[in-house]
Amino acid sequence: MNAETTTQKRTRADSIGRTRYLVQIGMLAGIAVVLMLFDIPLPFAPSFYQIDLSELPVLIGAFAMGPMAGVLIELIKVLLNLVINGTDTAFVGEFANFLIGCALIVPAALVYQRKKTRKSAVIGMTLGTIVMASVGGVINAYVLLPAYSAAFGIPIDGLVEMGAAVNRAITSLPTFCLFAVVPFNLVKGLVVSVITLLLYKHISRILKGEAMQ
Repeated sequence: MNAETTTQKRTRADSIGRTRYLVQIGMLAGIAVVLMLFDIPLPFAPSFYQIDLSELPVLIGAFAMGPMAGVLIELIKVLLNLVINGTDTAFVGEFANFLIGCALIVPAALVYQRKKTRKSAVIGMTLGTIVMASVGGVINAYVLLPAYSAAFGIPIDGLVEMGAAVNRAITSLPTFCLFAVVPFNLVKGLVVSVITLLLYKHISRILKGEAMQ
């Protein structure tokens, strides 16, 4: 009887744990979608490149629950935004943005999960920011910018001219990615990383249920 009771308690605890895990993933994804509504333009990039903080709850979730949870939050965020706003690029833009977000989240969370210290968090987020900037540059050059060009009927040269209007160093698609896309993602990664460092300990206690103890 005691063994059976113990098994039932473990099963119930596992069920509650899974439910909490799924609820937290959904909650963080919902917050991320809301944060996508608030964006800030940068002076060195065209107006259609604007920073938002939607990766913040994704990164916090990945630190608290692991890189796979981060990927799920990122995926749900993209899908929710797709349901709400639709797509102009036949899902190409959404898929590319998912990959770019994961390029920040996964390396950062993998490093942090190995040793959960502030130093590891900084190293992980630095690595993630560099990976995101690199992946973002390549994806923009070969996927996103061509997709937007086709979707809105703007030639690639037209996009380059929009970049050149705010940044004289931009003269071609490669320089567009080098002097607009890469710095954009570096700044975004830095901003998200700094805010994560400031908020993570407080929010992680809530996610882990410590605030209720």
